[in-house]
Amino acid sequence: MDAFLDMLPKAMFGHPDGLVFETIELQGLPCVAIRTGPALERAMQGMRHAIAALAAQGNHLVVDEVMTRDGQAGEYRHLLSDFDVRLVGLFAPLEVLEARERQRGDRAIGLARWQYDRVHRGVAYDLKIDTTNSNPMQSARIIRDAFGL
Repeated sequence: MDAFLDMLPKAMFGHPDGLVFETIELQGLPCVAIRTGPALERAMQGMRHAIAALAAQGNHLVVDEVMTRDGQAGEYRHLLSDFDVRLVGLFAPLEVLEARERQRGDRAIGLARWQYDRVHRGVAYDLKIDTTNSNPMQSARIIRDAFGL
């Protein structure tokens, strides 16, 4: 996802047609809402189609997308219906996600709070992983073992 975001013109960041991060208050705490416009939506839809094109050429892919709109997971399932697709949801309590957000240092504080109730809504996962006590390598092994990869 980040690679496709990097393809957008710089002018699209902070622009209503592209991607805007807006600081709001949620339950008395700072929260960073993501607002997307038509240029970003086209880019992300193009990304999903590019992923399907890569799969059609025989590539095995791991895709990371923060899906904040209804129907995005369904779009993947539709575009990749000829392939073995597995959706994996990574979960952790909000307080863990906020601590990670602070530790990373490259995230707007409050983004995890805004995404928390949005990114998994309506998605039927093939596997759910609680990452509270697992690092990325351990999570990768869980995925490998669950799907016999």
